[in-house]
Amino acid sequence: MKKTFPFGRMALLTCVAATALIGGCASHPPAPVVERATPVEVSAGAEITASQSAPAGFYIVKKGDTLYSISLDHGQSYRDVAAWNNLEDPGKIQVGQKLRVMAPETESVAPVAVTKPVVVGAPLEASATGSSTPNTAASAGDTLKREPKGGKQPYSAEALAKLQQPETPPPVDSKPIVIPSTSEKTAEKAVEKPLPPPVASENVEWSWPATGQVIGNFVEGSSKGLDIAGKLGEPVLAAASGKVILVSSALRGYGNFVIVKHNPTYLSVYAHNSRILVKEEQLVSRGEKIAEIGSSDSDRPKLHFEIRRQGKPIDPVKFLPAR
Repeated sequence: MKKTFPFGRMALLTCVAATALIGGCASHPPAPVVERATPVEVSAGAEITASQSAPAGFYIVKKGDTLYSISLDHGQSYRDVAAWNNLEDPGKIQVGQKLRVMAPETESVAPVAVTKPVVVGAPLEASATGSSTPNTAASAGDTLKREPKGGKQPYSAEALAKLQQPETPPPVDSKPIVIPSTSEKTAEKAVEKPLPPPVASENVEWSWPATGQVIGNFVEGSSKGLDIAGKLGEPVLAAASGKVILVSSALRGYGNFVIVKHNPTYLSVYAHNSRILVKEEQLVSRGEKIAEIGSSDSDRPKLHFEIRRQGKPIDPVKFLPAR
């Protein structure tokens, strides 16, 4: 005999089955959600500082640069570089800034004098302002009534023909007289002024800046000069005559240093000093004591000495006399 379940019991069994099914699905952990980042588009100008190049005579400031290092690398005084770029504070330069590192051209062109010929003998008429101008009344047509040429004469064919003949102007020298202007005279005097003699850039007499032994040689790309051993307080001498263009401690690895410029081509650097005895803009002679050996920014007392040609380090041994 077939059993039948009442409707309420049937609904209860259906709910229990649905609950079990849902519970089985909930027992599995949810699938992990992976967040996909949208790729960031880098503009073409983001790396312009690293890739842009400066025109001749200029330099683009890079990260870590100072006005002192830029001036040294180009063989210039930082004062000159600051003046060429109108920098009120030499310590404030920005990455990507374009700086002039060569002296601007100062040559000026003398004004060209325009000379107008003055013709002697031309009829002049005084104007109301007192200046004289050529009389152009006749060419424009004279509306004033005048007596006939030669006075009043009886009419005749001969008299009429004579009156109709053009007047012959007085003879004038056809060669104009040229009066040079004041600006032309000034230009001639400027040309006659003798020019200063050229500077002999290579004519530098060098000597050793210290008496100690060389403990570090010049190496292209790594060591920019010589390391000369010494004791604390021993003299540092100017290797050649020139002018002190920088006394500072602002360059990493140099300590207290001095830079002497000898001419437009050469300068010398003296680093790790304990005392500096000269000031900026001071003239020094070859062999003059300018500092004392020290160990500032160094592991031992020594002198680091460089010779630079147009800002580029070169081997000092090739210029110093043999010991």
